[in-house]
Amino acid sequence: MSKPYVILIGSASGIGKSTIAAELARTLNIKHLIESDFIRAVVRGIIGKEYAPALHSSSYDAYKHIRNKNRFNSYDELVAAGFDEHASYVIPGLEKIIQRAITDYDDIIIEGVHLVPGLINVEQFEDDANIYFFVLSSEEESHKERFVKRAIEIHRGGKQLDFFRENRIIHDHLLSQAEANNVHVINSETIEKTLEKILSIINQSTATVKLVNDVDELADVINIIINKNNGSLDKITYNIKGFKEPLVRNINVNDSEDAQKFIDNISKDSDKKEYLSELYKLSEYRETTISASSQAKLDEIIEELKEKGYVLNE
Repeated sequence: MSKPYVILIGSASGIGKSTIAAELARTLNIKHLIESDFIRAVVRGIIGKEYAPALHSSSYDAYKHIRNKNRFNSYDELVAAGFDEHASYVIPGLEKIIQRAITDYDDIIIEGVHLVPGLINVEQFEDDANIYFFVLSSEEESHKERFVKRAIEIHRGGKQLDFFRENRIIHDHLLSQAEANNVHVINSETIEKTLEKILSIINQSTATVKLVNDVDELADVINIIINKNNGSLDKITYNIKGFKEPLVRNINVNDSEDAQKFIDNISKDSDKKEYLSELYKLSEYRETTISASSQAKLDEIIEELKEKGYVLNE
């Protein structure tokens, strides 16, 4: 039998992970979708408040129960430590659920704030399942808008809105842990864009094309791949004349905002633009690895790049 899929989606509160997880389950026809909050509720029924006060607090104020608070260098470190302690009580239950799904050959999606890279041990399941771990991120203003909307919807506006700063600290902590543990960080945009970014990693529809665009055309290339088709630029290889070994850059860019920042930076900095132009001149073409959410979407990207004359005509 083929390996089951285990897909983990974590983020701070108010980023949109529940919506994305539900859409992903529908798209992939995965019937088992579990929220980590349900596991927390079960664990709370087993472990009393007197033994685990951090567990019986919310993720954003568990830091209040940390002992020896003075040992932390900053408020951010204290909040992150309280959050980790809160999550640590839930993670063993999550790992048991993953193991049961693998034993039964069931695909499963788990979403929740308690999915902390580095705390949950996904390596133990890699031989028996297709493991995909994502952490969703958001710019602060977008996060605040979603956070306010969610707080109102679940009728906890007054309490939760007082802790936006703490939730933002948790957001940044999850991102740093994701980076340290090679977990995919996906910027949460529209549902469609976010879903396609995740699917492009799960479906692994990739191709390497030889691009011949110049620096001034780079913005259009990025627009075709990332903005219009929700694809990603994974790797660029420069075969430089006179050098035996190529110059390889693993870039893994799938976010439109990050891509635009790069384009703006090149446009404003004449030295960087000149350097990139010289690099382009030294290589006849650039082998560029592109990913998309499906083979059909990948074919659309390549066809449009060809129509614009950006692909080497061999």
